[in-house]
Amino acid sequence: MTTEDENKIAASQKMQENLARIEELTQRMVEAAAKKRPINPALEGPGADLYLSASAAFMKEWLEKPSKVLEAQVNYWGDAMKHYLEAQEALAKGALAPPADPGPSDPRFTNPLWDTHPYFNFIKQQYLIASKGVEEAVERIEGLAPADRKRLHYFARQIIDLMSPTNFLATNPDALEKAIETEGESLVKGLENLVADIEANRGDLLVTLADRNAFRVGENIGTAEGSVVYRNRLFELIQYKPTTETVHKTPLVIFPPWINKFYILDLKPQNSLIRWIVDQGFTLFVVSWKNPDRSYAETGLDDYVEEGYLTAIEQVKQITGEKKINAVGYCIAGTTLSLTLALLDKRKDRSINSATFFTTLTDFSDQGEFTVFLQDDFVDGIERQCAADGVLSSYFMSRTFSFLRSNDLIYRPAIRSYMMGEAPPAFDLLYWNGDSTNLPGRMALDYLRGLCQRDLFARGGFEVLGEKLSLADVKVPLMAIACETDHIAPWIASFNGVAQMGSKDKSFILSESGHIAGIVNPPSKKKYGHYTSAAPVANPNEWKATAQFNEGSWWPRWGEWLAAKSGKMVPARQPGDREHPVLAAAPGTYVTEIVKI
Repeated sequence: MTTEDENKIAASQKMQENLARIEELTQRMVEAAAKKRPINPALEGPGADLYLSASAAFMKEWLEKPSKVLEAQVNYWGDAMKHYLEAQEALAKGALAPPADPGPSDPRFTNPLWDTHPYFNFIKQQYLIASKGVEEAVERIEGLAPADRKRLHYFARQIIDLMSPTNFLATNPDALEKAIETEGESLVKGLENLVADIEANRGDLLVTLADRNAFRVGENIGTAEGSVVYRNRLFELIQYKPTTETVHKTPLVIFPPWINKFYILDLKPQNSLIRWIVDQGFTLFVVSWKNPDRSYAETGLDDYVEEGYLTAIEQVKQITGEKKINAVGYCIAGTTLSLTLALLDKRKDRSINSATFFTTLTDFSDQGEFTVFLQDDFVDGIERQCAADGVLSSYFMSRTFSFLRSNDLIYRPAIRSYMMGEAPPAFDLLYWNGDSTNLPGRMALDYLRGLCQRDLFARGGFEVLGEKLSLADVKVPLMAIACETDHIAPWIASFNGVAQMGSKDKSFILSESGHIAGIVNPPSKKKYGHYTSAAPVANPNEWKATAQFNEGSWWPRWGEWLAAKSGKMVPARQPGDREHPVLAAAPGTYVTEIVKI
């Protein structure tokens, strides 16, 4: 027997083994999928109202302007048939080269076969032609309300992205090539990854974006030195160990969003905002929120303000012996910090010396990309799901944020994991992104109904602890940092909220990049710049028209602003004393809790 024959037998045996493993994994997948929890159908897609309004608008246009509808159909069929005939002509001449590709380039189609192979090129071009046809058909529909139009565009885009030929094994040349090269091993590994994700999410499918075993919070991420010096049912308060002999007299407390965990500000030493702040000579406290379970069902925004913000502020004052402190709020925590500041103003409490807002929305008149999820059909569905679960599960939050960037956060990772059989990367940011938390049911609805839908903080007053609060009640000196390409908190919407606040001392900085990268932007990287303007914080367009671009991170500029509001230098404060003993080492215990619902 020749070596070649032996290799063929070995390859055949490997294929047989892989087929057997596929059968075993398929059975596991069926068993895991059977455990899928019941989910309110309203959270799986838009309500009937969108279908009815879109259908009514289309029928109205068909009756009133049939030529316009026919024109769209003719354009689509014309493009599709023209390309089909060009492909047929090329094959009839005996040339396997496909017709010329006019572009533009698409990052999904980087394999050369998409351009050189007639089969793959034909599929790609027909998909792109069909995508264009759908987009133009949606664009031509008239008579829709702005919110319905935005939703129709969004869901049409989701269908277009879902149907990309790269998402299917038979039409993905990368996956097919690798399957052949590995004798099917890549498909087996991909199925293993798929089954593992379904099992991890108890029947639901959520793509793992980062290697779950690559990081340990407190070991190789979230490692800045500090101590938990206070704990209640909602949060742990971490005081960080000073790295300078003297510190500014006025301490600083950061309130991170409780949608995610605080260590986004301390992923690794090179990009840790927490370490940078401490190195600038500030006494720093950070709130680490509890990951709630069903017992927190009736915990609302009032509780977060009273037991969270007001308690943390009082504890920082007691620990440091200071009458005033500076505060930072990030995203939803910035929104709630604004409510707290307005409440303190009503109570004539001057505990807050200055406030900083990171990517914070307080005026929700422009809901941005979240418009599609803030209509009654979805929010009603969330309300029913919260009634059943007690909390808004982190699964729904993760899925929603992922679909806002579906190609980057769903389809490309799924292709790599399930079709190519690749292990998720050891990427700290994506690991943090997957380490999300639940939201108490009542709090989630307080936020969605009162702030997002009704926009009461900016329009008429939002009630907290018996006081009706408005943006005009926020009067402390403040600085707001927004991010230019932020799809979660658009910078203009953030600006508009700050513009309505009653503070006489306002500063605004616009960072390059998005919701995370624009904030976690250390000076050492010199990656993203920022805009500043001397124009009043009143009109975003006027402000931007006079803005000056500055190279590098905004951190040093903010640090100078904060230092000017933090008093003289005093001996550094060490965490822990008789009245506030150390309860645990940073990053604490709450941050590592995983609560599955």
